[in-house]
Amino acid sequence: MGETEIAWPWQYNFPPFFTLQPNPETRAKQVQAWKALILDYCKQSKLYLIDAREADNGPLFNNASINRKLDGAVIVSILSEMQKSGHAAPVDKAKHRWEVYWHTLDEWSSMIYAHVYSKGLQGTVLTLFELSQGDDVKDEEFYGMQQDVLVKALQVLERDRKCELILSDEDQGVKFF
Repeated sequence: MGETEIAWPWQYNFPPFFTLQPNPETRAKQVQAWKALILDYCKQSKLYLIDAREADNGPLFNNASINRKLDGAVIVSILSEMQKSGHAAPVDKAKHRWEVYWHTLDEWSSMIYAHVYSKGLQGTVLTLFELSQGDDVKDEEFYGMQQDVLVKALQVLERDRKCELILSDEDQGVKFF
């Protein structure tokens, strides 16, 4: 996980935050706070993938200053809750690795299409690299997007018949309509 200057919420320095609370009302607030923290952290770090087995490797789930870390099973349960709102999806069957979407795939696809439309790029073919790393998108929030997430956002547009993905071994691009 990338190192990022983040304004940690007060709960992050509160040891019980790292232990799943037994009271249902308290637990619901705790899970909501974790979901918000995960989304904020991933957005600020431009992090699209979380491995629940690597909680020790970064500050998100491991607050070394209070010697507390979130258990991997709890991380998976929170990510599963995030999946219900379209903010996360498991990458593997064991649900160790998760893509995190601080914007849902629908929101990402709308941003991408708005950019394409504003630049008059309908009818043109763009490489996935141009769309996520190109000079024309440096000021867009989707700049630097991980390719797997980009493809999933473009699949939303393809489903809505706004583009056609070209994903052969030689070519990785998209034609917008």
